[in-house]
Amino acid sequence: MRIVLREDVENLGRRGEVVKVADGYARNYLLPKGRALPATDGNLKVIAREKRRYVVQQAKEKEEAEAMARRLASASCTIVRKVGENDVLFGSVTAADIAEHLEKEKLIVDKRRIQLDQPIKSLGIYTVPVRLHPDVAAEVKVWVVKE
Repeated sequence: MRIVLREDVENLGRRGEVVKVADGYARNYLLPKGRALPATDGNLKVIAREKRRYVVQQAKEKEEAEAMARRLASASCTIVRKVGENDVLFGSVTAADIAEHLEKEKLIVDKRRIQLDQPIKSLGIYTVPVRLHPDVAAEVKVWVVKE
């Protein structure tokens, strides 16, 4: 079945593309979830209109994300924690802790955008990546110090 994607679908295609998929995949998943439309002339026109609006919106969001990335690059996050022997933290520093500290500095970042592979469990200086937009990433310096 030929369909037009209404949004990016991983391992299938990007928004606005016409792709061929199995009938069951289209009928049971893509069409009911609103991720795609059948590839008819009318739907192609609708998707083209949506795509133009989407491009303008994405450009605006990317510009805002780049501005936020510049602000994050100049910010540093100092987190104070209790430590035990050998300077090992009691607990850990998570993405939620970093987001909370950044919010105190008037930098609002969703904790899901902070890409911390594993929680930080020792003292030190860490560079933590933050994915603000699919095309824009920033890095935040996180200082973990003892109380």
